[in-house]
Amino acid sequence: MKKTKQLTEQTADELQQQLDDAKKELFELRLHQVSGQLENPLRIRTVRRSIARIKTIMNQAAKAEG
Repeated sequence: MKKTKQLTEQTADELQQQLDDAKKELFELRLHQVSGQLENPLRIRTVRRSIARIKTIMNQAAKAEG
């Protein structure tokens, strides 16, 4: 996962791509959890937090523009 400073330096399109990727990963992790194949349950927490971090940066950028 990238740090907040690295995320703030990215464009809106790059952030949106990372958000989409993180959501797909979270979906797959949840799928593995339900089927009992999840090896690292803490990964779900880190992905959820990274999604929140990306969304926060996107909202801050939107408020700064408008």
